[in-house]
Amino acid sequence: MPDKKHVWDKMNQWEEEILILKSIIDKTELIETVKWGAPVYVFNKKNIVGLGGFKDYFTIWFYNGVFLKDEKKKLINAQEEVTKSLRQWRFKSKEEINEKDILEYIHEAIENEKQGKVIKPSKKEAIISELLNEEMVKNPALKEAFEKFAPYKQYEFLEYIETAKQEKTKLSRIEKVIPMILANVGLNDKYR
Repeated sequence: MPDKKHVWDKMNQWEEEILILKSIIDKTELIETVKWGAPVYVFNKKNIVGLGGFKDYFTIWFYNGVFLKDEKKKLINAQEEVTKSLRQWRFKSKEEINEKDILEYIHEAIENEKQGKVIKPSKKEAIISELLNEEMVKNPALKEAFEKFAPYKQYEFLEYIETAKQEKTKLSRIEKVIPMILANVGLNDKYR
């Protein structure tokens, strides 16, 4: 296929409209990549905007849209309480595409990236497992093996054990993970 630009359109009904948005974005310093099967435009390897087509609308989304002034009141948070920084600008027809406004928003998004405006992910609460600690006191090799894991892998084990409601379930989970820890196998390694 000769150099067909990638179009992410779940409904295959917005190809022309998405190509118009692409032609507008091409006037900026952003570089087109494809991530998660969709066109995503980056600046300094950081995601700035993406495009997509859905059943009732096509959209340009701003990865750090929460920082945009949004004076024209175009942006929405598609998942309140879940999405912290992503914002969407939805269109229902190509007549709604205003190149000047879109470029204004994109230039502001690039400027925000240059200034380093991002929401830092919230730190996870530390988890302590008394039961696992007891096992490690009894078995120093287990403690040593556990400490070799990266902090996020330690966290996965602790979370897995401590999210069980009953003590007997916690104990059975500890029994399950001890051989993994000793074999230096992370809880979710098979999925990575």
